[in-house]
Amino acid sequence: MIAAVMIAVASHGEVRAHTHIFDKSSRYFFDGSISREVLENYLDRSVTAGYFLVPGTPENYLFPFREDDIRMIQNIGAKFVGRAIYRWSEESRLADPAFLEYARRLIVRMHEHDPEIVFQGCLFEHVSGDVNNLKIPGWVFHAFGKEDENRNFNVEDMIKRANPSDDILMRSGRNGAIRGGTPMINNTETQYWFYYLAKSYIDIGCEAFHLGQVELIGRDDPDRKHYSAFLQKIRDYAGEHARRHYILLDGHTPRGGFVKDGVSLLDFNSFPLRIKEVVDKPLEGILEEGHSDGIFGKSLGAVAPGGWKAEHMPYLVEFDNFGISREAGKETVEDPFCWGYDDITWFAMQTEEYRNKWLWYAFDWLRKTDPNGHLQMCVIRMISGPLGETSYRSYFANTRSVACPVGYSQENTIKEIWNTRLK
Repeated sequence: MIAAVMIAVASHGEVRAHTHIFDKSSRYFFDGSISREVLENYLDRSVTAGYFLVPGTPENYLFPFREDDIRMIQNIGAKFVGRAIYRWSEESRLADPAFLEYARRLIVRMHEHDPEIVFQGCLFEHVSGDVNNLKIPGWVFHAFGKEDENRNFNVEDMIKRANPSDDILMRSGRNGAIRGGTPMINNTETQYWFYYLAKSYIDIGCEAFHLGQVELIGRDDPDRKHYSAFLQKIRDYAGEHARRHYILLDGHTPRGGFVKDGVSLLDFNSFPLRIKEVVDKPLEGILEEGHSDGIFGKSLGAVAPGGWKAEHMPYLVEFDNFGISREAGKETVEDPFCWGYDDITWFAMQTEEYRNKWLWYAFDWLRKTDPNGHLQMCVIRMISGPLGETSYRSYFANTRSVACPVGYSQENTIKEIWNTRLK
């Protein structure tokens, strides 16, 4: 059965109607809500593709291989493209109409190849002072029932704490200007900022948001009252304007979930892999339930936003990037680093053969250890420092070729794992 869904896509302030055709018999069909089965079908074929939708220049390390990135994502059959667009500082770039227009056009192009693929934007736990250079549109105020204000965003109003003595501000310059910090969800200014991002990303075709470290953003909202109300506002907008009238939400959940009154505020949980060193085998790593603060076996039960009940909510584990420790190259079993490196940097340092074998191992280990978990394959992600022969500070899963001479060549392995292990 075929379902035709009429949606509106915003571009340069104009809204143009488009008809997207979805097959109701597809294992990836959803509209207005999503079942656990369909959700997990997406999570099974999820990738991290950092900044995939973000424009750049030929000198920008994220840009030179975009055409091959497109080919690679289509070739492996990815269905959920994580972290595809976000701002971590440089927030004022959103004021350039070309920024979001580039993303919109690329999403349209990808949907012409596969209308079911989901792209994820991010509402992260960091905001910089550059956000002060971005004017707040009237529609943000209107969404909160407020009158227009002729002003820009204010970073200090986002990161202020309920108890001023808890303030941890990052300042720079002789005048003590605020460089940035963590936006607090109970601050109305934070909600303005996140709503601005959410609406902008939904309007260009995104159907998922990663909410980052929700426990940090919600430190001053212990009963999750503010978070719950704000996320419902996003869901209400998506219910009317998103491609399939729904938005998939996840965030890092070190305590196994983000639940209010028995209902998960997230559609699924997510967390870093937390790879453990193999003692006496330099640079080798394994997965182990109970290691560090890993989520394996810890995902909480709840009623999902879609209404279905879960004894344990589904979750993703990802190759996270968070830097290099002072103990790089040493056994540091008790910290979140693997041999002193974050997940993706550690992975990129391995030989091609080891990387490919490790993906098979990790995929099979997770399915056997905790079937609620899903391995998010990494195809594009920043690494902590240049490695090997390249000065590019990113890992690319692309098969190394003239089109992507710095590819790490996991593309075919990912495709083979999915095509042989998934039904």
